[in-house]
Formats: sequence, C-alpha cells, structure tokens
Amino acid sequence: MNLSERLNDDMKQAMKSQEKFKLSTIRMIRSSIKNQEIELKRPLEDAEVLDILSREVKQRKDSLQEFEKAGRDDLAKDVAAEIEIISVYLPQQLTEEEIKSIVQQTIQETGASSKAEMGKVMSALLPKVKGRADGKLVNTFVQQFLQ
Repeated sequence: MNLSERLNDDMKQAMKSQEKFKLSTIRMIRSSIKNQEIELKRPLEDAEVLDILSREVKQRKDSLQEFEKAGRDDLAKDVAAEIEIISVYLPQQLTEEEIKSIVQQTIQETGASSKAEMGKVMSALLPKVKGRADGKLVNTFVQQFLQ
C-alpha cells in the first residue's frame, strides 16, 4: 500500500471513529498532495509524497517555535498534535549519532576539506538522509566537520 492509499484509509477510519482533529489534519495533507498532483498533472510517487509530508512537518515546527515564543500555548498544542499525526507517515528519523556518521562518511567520499566545498558535500548527503533527518541539523553537522 502506498502512502496516498494509506492516507485515504486513515482518513476514512478517522471519519468512522469521529476523530475530528486527525481527520482535519489528514485532509490538509491530502489537499497539499492533491494540489501538487494537479500542478504536475500526474499522480505522485511515494518519494514525492514524503517530500510534501516533510515540508508540512517543517512548516509546523517553524509555527510551533513562533507560537511558543508568543506564549500561545493553545495554538502550540494544536500544531504539536498535527506534527505527531503527520510524523506517523514519515520514515523513522535518524539519531544524531547516525547523522554524524553519515556526514563523516560523505565528507570522506567527496574528499571535501573546507567550508568552500560544503555545497558538494550537501548535494551528495541530502539524498542519503532525505525524509529521515532535519536539513538544518544535517547542515550544522557538515559545518562542524568542515572546520
């Protein structure tokens, strides 16, 4: 079963069990997916759906930080719940140690030795961690190792 089908099934299940918050979150995700399908004029593959899910989580994490700064605990709670629901559909996230190991390995593979070569490292690294690690965190580790 691909991700789109899984989202459809979970949406139906949320309707049956009357989980309104989960239902609205899944509908938002499906809306983003549908908009992308309309734009591309074709159904999306799982990798493309994962990109959308990752983007949605990233947007919500940014919103969560802003709500917490502003002291809006009510909105922060809702956004945190949305992140939790969306994260179910993402692959298992890498630990910091796993990310560091992949970063070091990629730096060795590319032969990079300075921050000037960071772009080369990142272009080789991002496909390896796509959907499984936060890009900002990966970027931070690459900068640390290229000093």
